[in-house]
Amino acid sequence: MEISEKRIDDMDVLVLTGRLEASSAKQLKGQVDALVKEKRVKLIVDMAGVDFIDSSGLGSLVSSLRAVNEQKGDVKVVSLQKQVRSIFELTRLHRIFGVFDDVEAALKSF
Repeated sequence: MEISEKRIDDMDVLVLTGRLEASSAKQLKGQVDALVKEKRVKLIVDMAGVDFIDSSGLGSLVSSLRAVNEQKGDVKVVSLQKQVRSIFELTRLHRIFGVFDDVEAALKSF
């Protein structure tokens, strides 16, 4: 899993590439925790490059959302591939996260 980060105004976009699974979930959570410590809590997670997610990956996203919400922030998820979107819908996480087609739509939602 590769995670790149870019800042747009007061929002951070985390671009994920690869498989979000047990081995990479800690990496994502660590990066989000570092942002939360800096009070950077408007996050967009771009998952266009993620073709697989497991329960550990979902858990890291939920844990990240919880940490950000405690600081009055939010996490938006964008560009879900078909397989990953179906997992979000099956677990009903699409009702917890703001899910958008692209980064622009997520930016406007803040």
